[in-house]
Amino acid sequence: MAVKRINLALQGGGAHGAFTWGVLDRLLDEEDIEIAGISGTSAGALNGAAYKAGILAGGRDGARASLDAIWSGVGASDLPGMAEWFRAATVGPFAQALELSPLYAWSDAVARTISPYSYGPFYRNAVQPLVEALNFDNVCADEGPELYICATAVRTGKIRIFTHDEITTDAILASACLPTMFQAVEIDDPKTGRREAYWDGGYTGNPALFPLFGDNLPDDIVIVNINPLERDQVPITPQQIQNRINEISFNSSLLRELRAIAFVQRLLEEGRLTSTDKSRVLVHMISDDDLMNDLSVATKLIPNPLVIGQLKHAGRTMTERFLAEHKSDLNERGTIDLASMYS
Repeated sequence: MAVKRINLALQGGGAHGAFTWGVLDRLLDEEDIEIAGISGTSAGALNGAAYKAGILAGGRDGARASLDAIWSGVGASDLPGMAEWFRAATVGPFAQALELSPLYAWSDAVARTISPYSYGPFYRNAVQPLVEALNFDNVCADEGPELYICATAVRTGKIRIFTHDEITTDAILASACLPTMFQAVEIDDPKTGRREAYWDGGYTGNPALFPLFGDNLPDDIVIVNINPLERDQVPITPQQIQNRINEISFNSSLLRELRAIAFVQRLLEEGRLTSTDKSRVLVHMISDDDLMNDLSVATKLIPNPLVIGQLKHAGRTMTERFLAEHKSDLNERGTIDLASMYS
């Protein structure tokens, strides 16, 4: 059986990262697909770390169990019959109701008016126990998929990629550190010789693609996109406006890298650039913009079993569709029109 080796680029987006959980869950069914490299930001970093920790501990079943444990901790439910109900459920009205709920209104007001540094000894990052439970001997191991995690240096605004033994609980928390919700995470930087503060990696790489260009990695990059590239309706509420600002900001770094890839590919096709071993990058994407357009900033920030279950199911469904249409294209050709994505 010929094995198709691919890389994954996993976006961040809070609880919407459950879509990526579904994507990974479905890919684990394909024994002839090997994930060789993973670049992840925020929720994508957590998914990538859970996948690697699990697959080294117990193969495909171990990876599935590791991901299940993470998302059960976030808020997923395994009640009997829930999976079937999720398939029929419509989350759009629920997402709109959640966005207008007193709980979200209160949390949004707090985030806009109170600094996370105001909590003193009461401050805590709710995600930290989930990250600490990962087996970091496996996460940092040389074996298994290469793992790269992106964060943004507050002082310089530059991207930092953590890999191998640089990946710690703090590195993953830094990658998911929204500055209005969490205190910046401080980590030693051997390049600057000082302790640097970091915010969410989405500002500089959501996710970063360039770490996946290594000679030891395959040409194929499958982007799991959970931030809609397009929204037909103009946002009008303060929450919708802020959400769209964040989506545009967090997609901009990805679009810049895709533009650079397309530019190099065009020069190769025109014979203006000599081909090298890593000049070929085959880009694919798994996404569900229709579902993501039905959701809201509230469903990113307030985990709910209904939404998380729907997202996981959607991730499996869209991966099933991708495999049916494009599995034979893996290691052969890219399957998205790069120019149309940024023009």
